Amino acid sequence: MLAVTVSPKYQVVIPPSVREDLGIEPGQKLQVLAFDRRIELLPVEAAPALRGFLVGIDTQVPREEDRV
Repeated sequence: MLAVTVSPKYQVVIPPSVREDLGIEPGQKLQVLAFDRRIELLPVEAAPALRGFLVGIDTQVPREEDRV
């Protein structure tokens, strides 16, 4: 398990092995989420990069008869 230290300015350094594994680059934006006593960093994706990620998804949704 990797550990980091919070600086006096509340900054942390992402370890090189994690940066390399996840392809994080300088200047890249990350979304910060706090959930159940943990912090998650998610890459912010540009809208064009997301194009087509739902191809093949099943769009059939069971509906009640009065909602068809």
